[in-house]
Amino acid sequence: MTVIGVDDTDSRTRGMCTTYLATRLAASLRADGASVARQLLVRLNPAVEHKTRGNAALALHTDADADRALSLAAAELEPLAAVEDPRTSPGVVVAPGAPGEVPAAVRSFSRRAVRARLDPETAVDLADRAGYRHRGWSGGRGRIGALAAVGAWAANGTWTYERISYRKFDRCGTPREVDEESVFEAAEAAYPTVWDTVDRTAGEAVCVPNAPGPILHGIRGDDPDAVEAVADRIRGEEVERAATFLTNQGTDAHLRAGTIGSLRDGRGYRVDGTVTSAPETRRGGHVFVELRAPSDPDARVDCVAFEPTKRFRDRVRALRPGDELTVCGEVGDGTIKLEKFAVRSLRRTERTTPTCVDCGRTMESAGRGQGYRCRDCGTAAAERATVTLDRDLEPGWYEVPPRARRHIAKPLVRGGFDAPVHPER
Repeated sequence: MTVIGVDDTDSRTRGMCTTYLATRLAASLRADGASVARQLLVRLNPAVEHKTRGNAALALHTDADADRALSLAAAELEPLAAVEDPRTSPGVVVAPGAPGEVPAAVRSFSRRAVRARLDPETAVDLADRAGYRHRGWSGGRGRIGALAAVGAWAANGTWTYERISYRKFDRCGTPREVDEESVFEAAEAAYPTVWDTVDRTAGEAVCVPNAPGPILHGIRGDDPDAVEAVADRIRGEEVERAATFLTNQGTDAHLRAGTIGSLRDGRGYRVDGTVTSAPETRRGGHVFVELRAPSDPDARVDCVAFEPTKRFRDRVRALRPGDELTVCGEVGDGTIKLEKFAVRSLRRTERTTPTCVDCGRTMESAGRGQGYRCRDCGTAAAERATVTLDRDLEPGWYEVPPRARRHIAKPLVRGGFDAPVHPER
C-alpha cells in the first residue's frame, strides 16, 4: 500500500478546494491502473493562523507505486493549486506502506496537528526520517497537513462521512444552482443520521458553500449510504463528479482537557468554571461572560459567543453568577470562543432587598447592621430576602446552530455526551 497526503492547494478568495484535487487524483490513479481503497478528509487545528478556509488535509490509500503516486499527484496539483495567492503553499507527502503501520512519531504528529501549531521544518525532517517522498510549492507549508493526513488513519479512532458533489469546474465563481426545497426535504428524511445539512431556524442550506470553489454541496453524517442518498435527492445544476470521504468532522477531535489559568492561544479546550458576573453584550453583538476556576478564584477567563452564532447568544445571556459550566472552544487573545457549553448546576435563588408585606414597596436599609425598613409603613426586616429565580436554561449541553458550527465540532445530536443535550437544528 501507499498513502498520499496533500494539503494547502486552495484559496480563501480565489477558490479551488483540496478535496477536489484529491478526487481528481483518485480518478487519475484508477486510470493509471491503481486502486484507491479510501479517501480521508482530515480537519486540522481550526485555530491555525495560516489556514485557508476549513484547514482540511487529504489522504488517499492506494496500491500505486510511491514514485508513480508522487508523479501523478504533482501532475494534478500544478495546474489547479491557487499558488498565486500568497497564503497558499501546497505540499504532498507520499508514504510507502500500510496506512495503519506508520511510525509512532508520524502518528503522534498527526494527533498534534489537530490540537496544536506545528512548523514545516518539523514536518520535512520527520518525513525524511521516515523515508517518505515529498514535494512543496511556494514554500511547501502544506507538507504539515499532508504528513498529518498520512498518519491520520493510525492516529484517529473515530470517523464520520462526507459526500461531496462538485460542479463543472468552469462554473467556479458563478452562483450555485441548488433547489433549497429539495435540500430541506432530503435533510429532514435523513436526520439525525445525516446532520448539519440545513439550519432550520435560519432557513439556510448550510451544506451549500459560499466560497468560489468547485464544491456544489457537502453532506455529512454517520453512515456512508445515508449521506450519498441525501446528495442524490438534491436537485440543482449538473454534478461533474462526487466522492465520499471518511473524515474526523463532527468529532471534537480538536478539544483537549484544560484548566482556567493554564490555557494557551491557538488551541481548543474543554474547561470547567463558574460564572462570575452577568453576561455582557458588546459592540458588534458579541456576548461575553467571565468564568473562574473551581479551585482558584483568582484564575479567570472570558468566554465569547460571537454575533454569527445568533440564537446561541441568548443561551449565554441567560447565564447568571454562580452557574457552574463546562465550556468548549478555541482560545484566542486569552478568550475562549464558545462552540458549546454544558450547564452543570444553575443558581436557582438570589438574595435581594426585602419587600414590604403591607404595601409591596421595596424596603430601604435601616443603617449598618440594623436590617431594612419600609419608609411608608415602618415595617422592618432583619435581613435580605431569598427569592426564586426564573431560569430559561436547564442542565445539559447547548451548542451553536449549524450555520455557525466548525467542521470538526461534534453536534449534540450525534450523542455520547455526559449530560442531557439540547440540539440545534
